[in-house]
Amino acid sequence: MWSNFFVQQDEEGRIGVAGAGQGGGLGGMKGGRGQRRAHKMSDSQEGKIKLAFFVSIIGVTLTVLGMGTEFWVELAQPKNFSGNQTCQMAHYGLWKGCIRTLWVADIDPERTSCGPAELPGESNCTYFKFFTSGENAVIFKKTTNKNLNLAAAILALLSLTLMVMGSICIAMSLSKGVQFFLKPASFCFILSGVLVLLSILVFHQSVLALLSSDHSIPLHHKLSWSVACVGSAGAALIFGGFLFIILSLPFSPWQKCLPHKNSAT
Repeated sequence: MWSNFFVQQDEEGRIGVAGAGQGGGLGGMKGGRGQRRAHKMSDSQEGKIKLAFFVSIIGVTLTVLGMGTEFWVELAQPKNFSGNQTCQMAHYGLWKGCIRTLWVADIDPERTSCGPAELPGESNCTYFKFFTSGENAVIFKKTTNKNLNLAAAILALLSLTLMVMGSICIAMSLSKGVQFFLKPASFCFILSGVLVLLSILVFHQSVLALLSSDHSIPLHHKLSWSVACVGSAGAALIFGGFLFIILSLPFSPWQKCLPHKNSAT
């Protein structure tokens, strides 16, 4: 009985397909292809994604530039502290620090501290040993706090990892023509921007810890242009991530304000 039932169902299915005709079958295939193409993003949508990705790439570039340079902070002695024709200042970043000896005659007379670092002079740069032997660095008799310096560097490296993951998601979204990867990309870029800003905060705390470790030599400190690059990078990454969130929505928020055209029936 069951075998006769399945044979009957199979025959009815074949008759249904045959009754649809050759034109109907081709029409169904075209309709299915059209539905699959409907999920593909339009050229305008792809252009918006590329524009948002360009904003994020600016943030990535500024992050790499800031992380690779040693101008996060400048520490300057009073220019007349040593009592001779030269003075010393230091500048360092996440990985390397430099001690510079400048001529007092080249410094602005209205400036009380040694610097800026762009003036010509002798430099002695060394890499920190936080990541190898775990030793603290000593700058003008002041000792760094390696835990804070390590935390700032790790946060910066984690942010770079998230940037790479976000870039991969956008590349897959553009190559496949789907918006599915926009949401994970937005998460990666926003979180990377937050980590970059946290890295700056932790680094600033490490500078304050360095200054409080010894008070025998007065120092003037200020955050330098590398921090400005990294801070701008964090803002660009967060902004780009929110752009990807907007683009991942099924409709743009501003489309509600646009008049809709009635489709012809």
